[in-house]
This record gives sequence, C-alpha cells and structure tokens, in this order.
Amino acid sequence: MSRLLNKDPVSKKLISGVSVKKLKVIPDERGNLMEILRADDPQFSKFGQVYLTTAYPDVVKAWHYHCLQDDNMTVLKGMVKIVLYDDRKTSPTKGSINEFFIGMNNRLLIHIPKKVWHGFKCISDEETMIVNIVTECYNYETPDEYRKPAHSTDIPYDWSRKDG
Repeated sequence: MSRLLNKDPVSKKLISGVSVKKLKVIPDERGNLMEILRADDPQFSKFGQVYLTTAYPDVVKAWHYHCLQDDNMTVLKGMVKIVLYDDRKTSPTKGSINEFFIGMNNRLLIHIPKKVWHGFKCISDEETMIVNIVTECYNYETPDEYRKPAHSTDIPYDWSRKDG
C-alpha cells in the first residue's frame, strides 16, 4: 500500500487519474481572489453541479465513490484531511492510498476520478466548508453514490490522528 502526504504532491505517486492543482490566492486591500476551477484546466471535463458541504471538528464523512461522476474538491474554510483509496480492479495503482491536508493553510483542488473511494475528516478547531464541483447532477431517484462505513475494515485506513 502506498501513501501520499502532500507536502510536495508533484513528486509523490498519485492514484491513477487523480490530480492536484495548487490554488493561487491573490490578495489586495479589498480582500482576496482565488480561482478554483476553470474550463481550460486539465482537471475540468464537464460541469454537472457545485455544492457546499460542511463538517464539525473531528467528524469523518467517508467512504463513498461514484460510477459516473468525477469530483473536484477544495476547502474554503478550516482544514481537512481528504483520503482516497484505489480499489479499481484494473488500475495500475490498485491498493494505493493518497492522503491530502488541504484548506486555509494549503490551498489545493483535488480531482477525484470516478470509482475511487474517498472521504474526509475535519482537522481544524472550527467547522470546515468544502466546495465540490462535480461532472454530473445529483440524481435524486437513482443516486450515483456507493458507500461503506467510515471505519470499515474493507479499506486499509485509520482515520485517527497520527502523532509523532
């Protein structure tokens, strides 16, 4: 099992199809501007919808994947640990785990391809806000979402804090 700590995401082995975009914050005396995803970015394939999700400190929202949808996630407020697990049978990175620490102190956009398990944990002392730009609209009648419990032993990952 490989593991990615995104201190330098370019030099680490990413799960096949995953990409990381460093987000640029442009400050001035009025505030900040930050572009998240553009139609000319390599992470962009098509637009489905944008949604906002939040989590309280120490809350884990995991595990799930999609068969049709790609995700493009970033954190607007707080800090989050986003974890990906590649369980795709034909993937060259099958069995790999990528772990990203993103948010106020590390502005990134994480592109998560379809069929890659993913979840996140709020690691800040305040509620976190995550925006997800997805390639498909949510289908209320037949959701494209497949789930496992956050602490499932099917995925070799421990959500607890790693001190040391």
